[in-house]
Amino acid sequence: MSRKGQSITLSISERDKAELETLALEFGMKWGDKPNISRLVEAIARRQLLLGNNNDWTPSRIRALDRAMGGLIDMGQNEQAQEIGRLLLERSELSIPLRTQIEEFLGNPAAAWRLRVEQLIKRQQPFQISYQDAAHRVWDFTVCHARITNHEKRQYLDCWCEETEGNQDIEELQHNWCLRLDRIQDAAVVEIDREWRSHLAEIEVEMRLHNSLAFAYQGKPEDVLVEWIPERQRVKKVIRRVTSTFWFIREVMQYAPDCVVVTPNSVRDRIKAKIRTLSDLYEM
Repeated sequence: MSRKGQSITLSISERDKAELETLALEFGMKWGDKPNISRLVEAIARRQLLLGNNNDWTPSRIRALDRAMGGLIDMGQNEQAQEIGRLLLERSELSIPLRTQIEEFLGNPAAAWRLRVEQLIKRQQPFQISYQDAAHRVWDFTVCHARITNHEKRQYLDCWCEETEGNQDIEELQHNWCLRLDRIQDAAVVEIDREWRSHLAEIEVEMRLHNSLAFAYQGKPEDVLVEWIPERQRVKKVIRRVTSTFWFIREVMQYAPDCVVVTPNSVRDRIKAKIRTLSDLYEM
């Protein structure tokens, strides 16, 4: 039996026709195995499919989703980040640079070893990682705690490892390693029979913030205590948990002289040494 109905003619380009056929397939509008544009139009007319604007998202919503995608990438949640990326690419109001950035992210999936590491971290499963650096040195680490973290716009694997040889941090933190992920081209990753640690090794560092820095300072998740010192006008005390003196000192040095580390002496002495080196370089 032939199907009777009114006919219409669409004057569209081949590209638009192909897009309509793709939409017809997505929504199951087919005649046999082939996409059927007529059924697609009919479904729209009967409001079985609803049309919506694709250019009415505010810039603040785009920025929020972009930041959420970046945050998920930083945490190693690549699958969720990819879903947000695909959602953003459907929007017509996306800027060209942001669209290009997202397309590059989706077009370059994480390496198999990186995905393996992320899976093991989620499962809190200790593992051993072996890789070769740019100087052709081979490194082996037995990892009992790890997290993917951003340091100065680059991603690192912050991890507690059984190995300490070659670690130049203070004694209390020598089990902590910070491995820059983009410098690892390939790695061997295997599960091991160890107990997962709840966190990295850490110490508490006390700082005194002075003048405008004291008023502008915003607390961080690692802070244990943030309070004004009653007997010292415009001076704020901050006690923070620190897992790497390297990154901590890089942060506080940019705020000198309004940020002074009080304790412990091991960290304070390292900052003193940097200041002496800087003084010598400037011939003071």
